[in-house]
Amino acid sequence: MSPRLEVLIPATRIAARVAELGATISRDYGDGEIVIIGVLKGSFMFMADLLRHITCPVTLEFMAARSYDAGTTTSGQIEVTKDLGRPIEGKDVLLVEDIIDTGLTLNYLKLLLAQRQPRSLKTAAFLDKPSRRRIQISGEYIGFEIEDKFVVGYGLDFEQKYRNLKDLCVLVS
Repeated sequence: MSPRLEVLIPATRIAARVAELGATISRDYGDGEIVIIGVLKGSFMFMADLLRHITCPVTLEFMAARSYDAGTTTSGQIEVTKDLGRPIEGKDVLLVEDIIDTGLTLNYLKLLLAQRQPRSLKTAAFLDKPSRRRIQISGEYIGFEIEDKFVVGYGLDFEQKYRNLKDLCVLVS
């Protein structure tokens, strides 16, 4: 039997919020160039939509990290499975995440990137789930704060499924 899905945030609300975030980021950076680093795989949909609303010059990079094996709980161990293709020293960097959950992955990536001496390092996250924090960390640009529910859609998955859903849904067994 397949899990049941309940819409938590509909696509129309997501689109409106992403447009707001893009406008805010554009205002904050002005004409300065930003290196936007998407954390794969979950951030790809949010990142693509966000980019369409950012008006300042951007270059793109991708990283991949994982802390979930199979299932719905983190292993607590962070593994970078794809690193950047070029240096970020002296650049303004915006790290784009799908969700800030325990904070372990974001903290690890921010420490790793900070060692590479960017001029600035900020975070944009589609979702924030502060009730699950193990490490006190936050992002500068947050799409939505949500309760402690396992969500899928709009890039987020369960066992590599449901990323293609246009809405953000709660996975109900």
